[in-house]
Amino acid sequence: MLLALGSGLIYGVSDYLGGRVSRRLAPVVVTLIAELTLFAVTLAVVPLVETSGPSSRALWWGIVGGLAGSTGVLGLYLALSRGNMTVVAPITGVVAAAVPVIVGLALGERPGPVAGMGIVTALAAVVLIGGMVGVSKVAPATVGLAAMVGVAFGMLFVAYSRTGDDAGLWPLFTARFGATPLLIAALLLARRRDPTVGLCREALLPGATIGILVGLANGLYLLAARRGLLSIAAVLVALYPASTVALASILDGERATRSQLVGMGLAAVAVTLITLGA
Repeated sequence: MLLALGSGLIYGVSDYLGGRVSRRLAPVVVTLIAELTLFAVTLAVVPLVETSGPSSRALWWGIVGGLAGSTGVLGLYLALSRGNMTVVAPITGVVAAAVPVIVGLALGERPGPVAGMGIVTALAAVVLIGGMVGVSKVAPATVGLAAMVGVAFGMLFVAYSRTGDDAGLWPLFTARFGATPLLIAALLLARRRDPTVGLCREALLPGATIGILVGLANGLYLLAARRGLLSIAAVLVALYPASTVALASILDGERATRSQLVGMGLAAVAVTLITLGA
């Protein structure tokens, strides 16, 4: 539980930093620099600490995790650059918590009525936090993007949990073979639309910092998922919006409306119910 909560805390800090930087720099640039930093770190560290090569599960599920994670991070920074962090971050967290439970159901797991109540509560939280009720300033497209980000992060949690207990740290490295080509392609596509978009010195420090934070959070989650149930580890990590929202409130003065506060309370209840039910 401590590993999962620590992972979530670090994810939340990296999300806040990425969201802030993406308001003045292209999200794809920030994400790619973070990814290249993570690639360099894992390339230097993982082969040195592992005594044997990656298994096929570590290879393929790592690639799936890399694709899901990079898609989620890119979408998250784009959503955060468009919308209020106290709205976007909780939506992603609620959806990311629900996805592993849904996948577990599809694979034959039966979390029970308590987790089912948690999923229903999560949907209600998304409605309130996303401004579908009582708030008109949140664009539906931003809500939809945040929900898709949550799905991507949920699939990241699922993929890493299926790499196998004997995979070591290899999934952190093999994930780069899915993430890096995707983000390079995204940058090339962005440059076709806007030739001014490209790697710049201004993005190096924040991008590298984000990459190190994400790598550390990934590693903690990988350890947590091996020591406990997927459903419990994933939903605890999915509390990451708490640190994002706290930083946005303290440093940026962002404030949520009453209905959004109710939604955030329901989100906390939903994650608790899903954890207990799992």
